[in-house]
Amino acid sequence: MEASSSSAGPAPQPPPSIPPSSDQGVWADASQLVAAACADPMEASSSSAGPAPQPPPSIPPSSDRGVWADASQLVAAACADLQDGDLVHGENFSLFAAMSALEIMDPKMDSGMERSGYYSIEEAIEDGIAPVPLSLDKTLDIQRTLDVIDHLFSCEATWHKGHTLAQTVFTCIYLMKIERIASHAVLNSFCRILRATCNALISVVSTARTHEEEDLFTMSFGLALKDEGDEKCLSVLNSVEETISRQLRACKSQALSKKKTLEGLESLQDNPALEEDYCRALLCRLRFRKHFHHIVTCMRRPHGRGLDLARKHITSCLTELSLMLKSQEFLKSRSDITLQQGDARCTTASGCRPIGFDVSLNSRLLSPAPPRAVEILSWSDAIRYFEKLLHDLDIICALSLDPVLENVLQFIAQFQKSVPDLVPRAFLQTLLIQDGKLYGRDLICDVISRALSLPDIVGDKEFQTNEFVVQLGQLVINLLKILCTNTAWQRRKLGKSLQDWSTISIQLELALKREFGETRNVLAHENICMRVSKQLLVWSQEQTYWIASRFLILGFELDLYSPSEYCMVYWYMHVAFIKLIEKMQLRILASNGNARRKGKKKKDHSKDSVRDAAFPASCLLLQCYVLLSEGLSMLLAALRNESKSFQLPSIFNSEQERFMQHFDLLQKARIPEGITYYSFKEAAAQAHMADVMKYNFFKEIQKIIPSLKGSFAGDPGKLAEIRQIEQVAEHNRIALNIINHVGAGDPSLRVSFEFTHHPHFAVAVVKRS
Repeated sequence: MEASSSSAGPAPQPPPSIPPSSDQGVWADASQLVAAACADPMEASSSSAGPAPQPPPSIPPSSDRGVWADASQLVAAACADLQDGDLVHGENFSLFAAMSALEIMDPKMDSGMERSGYYSIEEAIEDGIAPVPLSLDKTLDIQRTLDVIDHLFSCEATWHKGHTLAQTVFTCIYLMKIERIASHAVLNSFCRILRATCNALISVVSTARTHEEEDLFTMSFGLALKDEGDEKCLSVLNSVEETISRQLRACKSQALSKKKTLEGLESLQDNPALEEDYCRALLCRLRFRKHFHHIVTCMRRPHGRGLDLARKHITSCLTELSLMLKSQEFLKSRSDITLQQGDARCTTASGCRPIGFDVSLNSRLLSPAPPRAVEILSWSDAIRYFEKLLHDLDIICALSLDPVLENVLQFIAQFQKSVPDLVPRAFLQTLLIQDGKLYGRDLICDVISRALSLPDIVGDKEFQTNEFVVQLGQLVINLLKILCTNTAWQRRKLGKSLQDWSTISIQLELALKREFGETRNVLAHENICMRVSKQLLVWSQEQTYWIASRFLILGFELDLYSPSEYCMVYWYMHVAFIKLIEKMQLRILASNGNARRKGKKKKDHSKDSVRDAAFPASCLLLQCYVLLSEGLSMLLAALRNESKSFQLPSIFNSEQERFMQHFDLLQKARIPEGITYYSFKEAAAQAHMADVMKYNFFKEIQKIIPSLKGSFAGDPGKLAEIRQIEQVAEHNRIALNIINHVGAGDPSLRVSFEFTHHPHFAVAVVKRS
């Protein structure tokens, strides 16, 4: 029929002629090639019985611009011979051109490909994707409202995990067009306070600058995050909450009085038997949103003034989360089972897909790069995320705001062990650093003077304006900010900051020599200026080695070390710990000297010397890490020398190159000074199993543990850390005895190392084949 109808119509236009050939190229007719590539084999077989195909257009004549040639046979031959991964290309082909190309017909890569979905919010609304009310049936309307609230809850958690606001929370049409839902009190109040919370979180993260590498969290892509009336979002939500609370109380009183109708109140839906459960489900979600907004608001108050109140709201949020989980069973029982998704994929408590969302609406607001594939967290995963978030925020709110820098650094290091997400890390940084001060109230120079145990110079203008103190103050601020970033960024930036700390330590030492000569020990008769300069030097060196040790430890958390590299890593950690404990003891001795000068002179100088020799438990704890590092490095080196294990030669790089890859930033900063690859090579070559048994570092640790347990009896975190050290030492001591008894050179002996008891210090596992 088509052939007969087309014959009666106007004659088809002749194909355009091929341009004439020229010196710049040869033109060829590729129509057959294109037709063959586009044709489906099934279509080709079915079309054989149809009308005969039109003859291909003739090759255009050559011209000055190019010469056409028919490449059909060449391409057909290439197609028959090409395998997966093969490529036909000209002589001028380059990998750079390939990297600049885009793959066509791939929805993720081809931005010009026609996408499914809607091109504007108005088009989606006209198509009925976001009706208001959500249903004329009041029961179905409240069910769909709960589904929208739950999906927004999942979208918010997904946004917190690093995706864009446009592809998560703002895929909701009701949120983007809040004015449409003014008549829907529940959904309107929820969307308004959610938008206000998102705007406040963006402000916190932008201020802290702790967002991830691509800065996607803070990008709003021109979306409306503020509107008139948002400042009243809490009062609007409170009004809706009070209305539903009265409804719930009426349901309870109705059940007691056995009345069949509610007097003076409009029900949420049409089934009186379900009214109480729907009221509970709505109330816990609205109250969670209210308390979470209060948490964000209280934690943003300056000087930590809202932390106590924030903790109360955190407790309320956790209570509401548990009630939300309890409502899941009821909501699932009332939803259509044919519409429910699997538990691993559903983003609502009922398991139904929500209405009013479209992921393609904001795709044109994103950068011109291909859009990300975003998988929204399931509702149960979102619940778990917010539980962890609230626990992390509670830990921050419990911070004592102690201006002692050593305690602050220990708190951050302990807090980072739980691997907090972006939002709590941002709140921690904004709490620590406000207006260039610690907690927004303590000058950094005063924090440094307290670290030097020199309270006499707190507030001293000359000390505050000292060039070295100002530089050290800025380094301390940068250090606190770095420690609040994610693990990968933290390690990278700590390594780069080592150069600055090392440089200022060298400058301090040179200035001290220039002003006061070669004397390094703190003397009783020296003046205050000389004493402050020396203690400032020792303190800056101590911080440098603390940063170096943290840099090395983070490599284990990022899985940067292979088993064949453990020996050099533990050796370097041992050297860094030795220097750190040395500087720590010098600082403590100087602090004890300052304290003694302030008090009255005593006749019994022997008691003073005994007191000075007693170092705090922190030094003993660090001594355990020194012994662990040295014991593991010597054990690994002895195994390398006697059993030829843990030697994995690489065809890509030598051991020296791997040494530089791991410790290049430390080497550039000369931390520690005079330590090179050849120092490690010499120390490792001299290690033997007899020496490891002789010194028995793991047994020495077990002698220190009882004293540490008594010193940290009131600190559960430290006790858990000591327990981990004790387990590593005990298991390695037993493994060392077995290896020594069997013989390290026994071919049936198999030794491996596992991190079963401590994240950074391995345990030797001995087996016989």
